[in-house]
Amino acid sequence: MGSQVVQTLRQGVWASLTGGWYHEPDQNKFNNSCHLYLWIFLLMLPLSLHLALPPTTMALSIYCTSITVVFVLIKLANYRLHLMFDEGEAVVRSSLSDLSKAQEKKSNASDSCLPANIRFFYPNEKECLCECDWFFSSWVELCLSLVLSCQDEPLEEYCSDEIEVVLVDNSGPGPASAHLDDSDTVKIIITMSCDPQTAAQLEESVKQSILENAQVRITTMTSSKSDLEAKEGQIPNESNFLEFVSLLGSLSTRGCGASTQDEEGLEPKQEGESQQEVFPQTDREKDPDYDSLPSQTSQSESSMLQVICRPEATNKEDAYTFHTEEDSLDESSETSTQEKPTRKIYYKLQLFPGKWINILYDRLTLLALLDRNQEVLENLVAVFMAFLVSFLGFVLLNHGCFKDFWVFQFCLVIASCQYSLLKVTIKMKPVSGHNQLVAYGRAAYFCIFCALIWLLEQLLRRKDLPVSTLYGVTIVCHDALHFLRDLLVGFTYCFPITFLVGLFPQINTFTIYLLEQIDMHLFGGTAATSLISAVYSILRSLIALSLLYGFCFGALKEPWDEQHTPALFSGFCGLLVVFSYHLSRQSSDPSVLLSLIKSKVMPALVESEEEEEEATEAKDPLPEKMQNSMKEILLSDVVVCSVAYILTFAITASTVFLSLKPFVTIVLYALAGTVGFVTHYLIPQLRKHHPWLWISHPVLKTKEYHQFEPREDAVLMWFERLYVGLLCFEKYVVYPAIVLSALTNDGFALSHRKKLGIHCDVLLTTVAGLKLLRSSFCNPSFQFLTLLFTLVFFHFDCPRASESFLLDFFIMSIVFHKMRELLLKLHFILVYIAPWQIAWGSAFHAFAQPFAVPHSAMLLLQTLLTTIFYTPLAPFLGSAIFISSYPRPIKFWERNYNTKRIDNSNSRLVSQVDKETGCDDNNLNSIFYEYLTRSLQHSLCGDLMLGRWGNYSAGDCFILASDYLNALVHLVEIGNGLVTFQLRGLEFRGTYCQQREVEAITEGVEEDDACCCCEPGHLPHMLSCNAAFNLRWLAWEVMATKYLLEGYSISENNAATMLQVYDLRKLLITYYLKSIIYYLVHSPKLSTWLKDANVQEALQSYTKWHHIERDPQVFSVKIDEDYVHCLQGVTRASFCNVYLEWIQFCAGKMETPVDSDEDSPLVTLSYALSVLGRRSLGTASHNMSNSLESFLYGFNTLFKGDFRIAPKDEWVFADLDLLQKVVAPAVRMSLKLHQDHFTCLEETEEASILYEAITNYRSSLVICHESDPAWRKAVLSSRDTLLTLRHMIDDGTDEYKIIMLYKRHLSFKVIKINKECVRGLWAGQQQELVFLRNRNPERGSIQNSKQALRNMVNSSCDQPLGYPMYVSPLTTSYAGTHRTLRSIGGGALSLDAIRSWLCSKWLRSVHYFLLRLNHLGNIVNPVSSASRGTDRASSARAQREYRSRSVQPQSQRPPVSSQSGPILDSASTHGLVQRLSNSQLSFNTSIASIFSQPSDVRGLASPQVSSSSSTLSLLFGKRSFSSGLVISGLSAAEGGNTTDTQSSSSVNIAMGPSHRSSSRATQVGNKAMRSDGWPLHAQTAAPSL
Repeated sequence: MGSQVVQTLRQGVWASLTGGWYHEPDQNKFNNSCHLYLWIFLLMLPLSLHLALPPTTMALSIYCTSITVVFVLIKLANYRLHLMFDEGEAVVRSSLSDLSKAQEKKSNASDSCLPANIRFFYPNEKECLCECDWFFSSWVELCLSLVLSCQDEPLEEYCSDEIEVVLVDNSGPGPASAHLDDSDTVKIIITMSCDPQTAAQLEESVKQSILENAQVRITTMTSSKSDLEAKEGQIPNESNFLEFVSLLGSLSTRGCGASTQDEEGLEPKQEGESQQEVFPQTDREKDPDYDSLPSQTSQSESSMLQVICRPEATNKEDAYTFHTEEDSLDESSETSTQEKPTRKIYYKLQLFPGKWINILYDRLTLLALLDRNQEVLENLVAVFMAFLVSFLGFVLLNHGCFKDFWVFQFCLVIASCQYSLLKVTIKMKPVSGHNQLVAYGRAAYFCIFCALIWLLEQLLRRKDLPVSTLYGVTIVCHDALHFLRDLLVGFTYCFPITFLVGLFPQINTFTIYLLEQIDMHLFGGTAATSLISAVYSILRSLIALSLLYGFCFGALKEPWDEQHTPALFSGFCGLLVVFSYHLSRQSSDPSVLLSLIKSKVMPALVESEEEEEEATEAKDPLPEKMQNSMKEILLSDVVVCSVAYILTFAITASTVFLSLKPFVTIVLYALAGTVGFVTHYLIPQLRKHHPWLWISHPVLKTKEYHQFEPREDAVLMWFERLYVGLLCFEKYVVYPAIVLSALTNDGFALSHRKKLGIHCDVLLTTVAGLKLLRSSFCNPSFQFLTLLFTLVFFHFDCPRASESFLLDFFIMSIVFHKMRELLLKLHFILVYIAPWQIAWGSAFHAFAQPFAVPHSAMLLLQTLLTTIFYTPLAPFLGSAIFISSYPRPIKFWERNYNTKRIDNSNSRLVSQVDKETGCDDNNLNSIFYEYLTRSLQHSLCGDLMLGRWGNYSAGDCFILASDYLNALVHLVEIGNGLVTFQLRGLEFRGTYCQQREVEAITEGVEEDDACCCCEPGHLPHMLSCNAAFNLRWLAWEVMATKYLLEGYSISENNAATMLQVYDLRKLLITYYLKSIIYYLVHSPKLSTWLKDANVQEALQSYTKWHHIERDPQVFSVKIDEDYVHCLQGVTRASFCNVYLEWIQFCAGKMETPVDSDEDSPLVTLSYALSVLGRRSLGTASHNMSNSLESFLYGFNTLFKGDFRIAPKDEWVFADLDLLQKVVAPAVRMSLKLHQDHFTCLEETEEASILYEAITNYRSSLVICHESDPAWRKAVLSSRDTLLTLRHMIDDGTDEYKIIMLYKRHLSFKVIKINKECVRGLWAGQQQELVFLRNRNPERGSIQNSKQALRNMVNSSCDQPLGYPMYVSPLTTSYAGTHRTLRSIGGGALSLDAIRSWLCSKWLRSVHYFLLRLNHLGNIVNPVSSASRGTDRASSARAQREYRSRSVQPQSQRPPVSSQSGPILDSASTHGLVQRLSNSQLSFNTSIASIFSQPSDVRGLASPQVSSSSSTLSLLFGKRSFSSGLVISGLSAAEGGNTTDTQSSSSVNIAMGPSHRSSSRATQVGNKAMRSDGWPLHAQTAAPSL
């Protein structure tokens, strides 16, 4: 703990104060010294120049040039060194000075290393390395042969980079001597590059050569040290190289007398890699210098042989010991690092063409010294930022903005900003993660502040600064600018402290935050989702503002009277409404709009991308869906904006607002207050789960409130229709009228009297109008409160302070927004620190609780400041002490983190085979939250507009809670008809703390009867006093309890329970084989397989009836239905005895007949596949199918598609579709059939029912493994039913679950959380984990706190701060995709919709006109009227007769045939059948006549129609669609009698009740209109026959 505190103080606190410099004990002295002197140089250079030189341009030039040159040199050297490490080759050399130092540290005796280097260069510019120590003369020939062999073999295979002969003198104590004497000893080690195979061959040759030469004594050559020294610098060749080696051999023989240790390392080196080092086998008793040999650092990239000679051994085998690399590594670990020489790694750096220098450095040390800038642009930006910091800083010093001690403080700030461009510490700021912009943050903030100070300094030098009066306050510009400059200077002084406590975010986050706040508060924009989004939003607002400014300036430049409004001003008002409406309908993210433009401009490119997606079967339907929504919005805006512009222009040009000035404004204000109160207060409160936190249930209940499991979409209620109507009336009528009225009145006043100057007045008017209109269109939930507050404050409290209503409304909209944030922060603080419900998660919380009381004033001040700057107020370590965090946008998180599901499409094959891909529950269950995101994308915006989530605003957070799904929904952007949100799914089986908080939000308080300490009960439909009190001290509130959302319900069964008994396993195998046969017969390649000669040849053994499969590890009487006990296996006869009937049944269902007798190829192939399927199961079960665990493991292996094919079954590789299209789906289908066996046993035993079940499941059911990409595709495609087998490993349990998914409507509780609570807890977690490095999984800040849902909120943070199961990308929901909302408004308004509506109305009018003409014609003809009366009488008699017959009991009714109506009698059966066939013919003819000859419909009223038509109209409904069919049939029958009519009606009756119900629906819809458009009473207009 102490070391962690010291490390935090050093790397966090001190590094933040200095800009990144601190002393790192783990680094070497060179790096720490460079850091120190560099920081001192950056600090003292501006200070000394400012004190020594006058404030002139010369001093500024010297300072800026010096800093620029230093940064250029540093960045250039750093870039070149990293480039050298990337592309250069390493050269390895042994440092003998380190070797001698190690020996001196090891022992102070006389046996110290006395190095002297002699280097020989090989003729071919390739180099080899030789180190010599106590070299036997017998080794000379071996070394020579090996070295000379380098010439014969390819050099790149054997030769290394350098030959170096090193002489080590062990003759006596003292420092290293410059000459060698006769007692010196020499050691030679030859290291060569080769591959492992060559190393093995050399190993054998070395062994053989050593053993052969061990008995041979070589004559010692007389030589001396002077002879050896004379050879120094000479170039050896084939003739004199032997002389060199022999000379060394003679010295070795003299020095050691007998023989000592010899070693040879044969070591390969891969091209481009560093030379590896060699560990020797040590023998401390015989030779203590063995420890000082080089060390082998890598075991995986080299092959090495060590030969150790032991002269004291008695035989040849013991004298020489051979060791491989592994043996030396094991024993070398015992040697301390101080006893080993360091092997230096050099890199060649090219300074100039042909000029190289060796650099003794490595990449890690360089990264510890300086940060790396990989791109040239990054280096240029760093140099430019350093120049800008120096320029702006020294300019302010020259202007005298800093005096006395503050000069040193400002130079300290300059040094910290410049140093951060060279070396930055990640922990300097509590940010989530590290990116390349961190290094530029401090310098960028310094430049911004200094530029503002310099600008203000220039403005203060002007003498003509105006004095203005705004809201009754006299504003002296000089004093205001001076105060602002001093404030910025003070902020600059506090840079070290500001960065220490983390009040400044990353520069990209700050840019998003600043642009978003400007766009929201000044232009009425929406939240930004990224840096591109923020820039795009502010640019489009500025473009709209610039266009509107020109029109407004032209209109207000000249005064105008009340009777005439300038056309330019009317055009300005129309454009203002149009721009405001269009901007409110567009998302701040331009990606969807750009993709739509791309699809229209470059369709070929888009089609090629779609083809690639279809080829990979990974096409997501969401982008296309969002493009269609965007296209619908654009087409609708064309019409709406045109209409709005015309109406606005006409209204403002009519001078209605000026003529009826007091009356119109009063009416509009009252209307806005009334509509807003009802829409945004009364209705939402009545719909809450606990209205006003006193009533125990909602007053306005939905239809689903009392339903246990709703199965249909939410029913549209009357109060929802009222809410939508009032909302649209408020958005599109009331507030635009109020703003236009204020614009007209203020514009008229400003045209006569300019208050702040023409340009300032025009700008304020334009900005205020744009902001108010866009805010009203986007989200008018709190506009009525802002309006009422503005009226009360400026008309009653401070009437003299009012400027104009438009400006007052604009200012109060900003103030009221901040006041709501302040109330939310205060509510969060009071709820969190309330002493009666404090949840202490640790001992620190109990310690900090009493210390929070004296800091209440500081807490209040922090609350005010954080409200102004929109920054979170975070509890420190989860305690009652609150500290401010840095400002963030509404999106909050810097990174665009979202969960990536792991499946077979994005994982390695070895992970899919050896283990379960993404087998953890969180990865598998994340798909449900992904589907929930898609459902919300479809319906969220519409549900919000219907008021089902209550009042909402940008940044609000909701929790959706159901039985197993708990998700946090963060509303980021609120637009006019669109909502951008992010969903964060929590774990299904969360921690103990999460479960306690889930219980808190799901339990009801209706049964609480307590009041203080007693239980007197409560009033009916009311809450008790304790319950009402507790609900008021929560940071969350239940908004709805029955919110329906389309999702999947999960049912799971334990596979071990279903397969525990052997009979159940036998049944599964039976279904498995039957499914194989089914898929084989239905395969389109069946005929190909049956005719394939290779397959037939491979299956020749299966055609024999005496062939027996006797594998006892695969086939068993316990699980195989066709097992023959006496034969101990499975035969073709036993297989046919069980499955032949099923094969023939499946073959009989085929369109093309296939031979399926006992000796047919189909049976042979089925038998072979059944054997293959069972053998694959046995192989996957590790040949232990009798064991339940092994059986389940094997079946799960086959279920996910991992088939291990035995050598006997390799014939299946002739066509892999036999595995992929036959056996693999059969495994999955058998699991579903086995599950159905428990519900309908009798049905699955019949072949027809089983066949039909497999056919239905094949088309309607998705069965696959969850790691298969098809699973995710099926879920996102909203398939109704899915089935899978999951292997669950959790807390030592190993289970297999059969999981079934059913798509239905899930019921959620909607809980609204205080958004300042969520932001504060998220900021606290970020600071605690990243900045304070508190990695304790049981830290107090994540313990359960029911009043704030602390654990659930903190769990939803981005990983690794939290542990959400799923984090969705930012998703936009559009109102046009909501079916219920479209039914209210009729969908989007477009030109096509208007054209269709007009055409339908025109046709309806034409039909109605023709009906009226026909009706008048019937009135003129009296005969027709009489006939119609007689016809009506007969129709009434027929109706009474039919009704009397229909109300008879079932036992009294005559038998009814399966074809039509009642049978008359047995005698007339033949005639009735004949007439029935005739009438059916006429009925069919009538259908054709209706659709083929619509112009002949008038012929229906011909005299040939009998009076029975009225009876038919009674039977089929007067207004039904079938009436036209029957009458057409009667006209086509050409005078049929009554019996024909009855039979014809009986045919229509046979259509069943569903058709009659549809006819009744058509009857209601068509009123008095028939399907052909003629009046129904025209059926009886003709006289009867």
